[in-house]
Amino acid sequence: MLPADLIEELLGFRTERDWEQFHAPRNLAISLSLEASEVLELFQWQDPRGEAVQALLPRLREELADVAVYLTYLCHDLGIDLEAAVREKMLQNRRKYPVELSKGSAKKYTEL
Repeated sequence: MLPADLIEELLGFRTERDWEQFHAPRNLAISLSLEASEVLELFQWQDPRGEAVQALLPRLREELADVAVYLTYLCHDLGIDLEAAVREKMLQNRRKYPVELSKGSAKKYTEL
């Protein structure tokens, strides 16, 4: 859900380098997962109360940007409107997790 001008900049960056040839959906999905794992790795041995998160922000920012870039490429290449997909998912989530049953609960909808 990046602004259109930034998406165009990302696509132009990729095109200028002739990297589309390496960006099959499978490769982009793998890269997306790897970058998301790098986000997770930053939290691996952190205090569960999150007191050290502030120190991680510069690295988190960089890794989250990588996640956003690969997600943007994947959505573009597959013709997925990410904003529309998120809006549809929110409608599904509202049905699965009604406030009166799920407020304050971490249970999955199948456990409510």
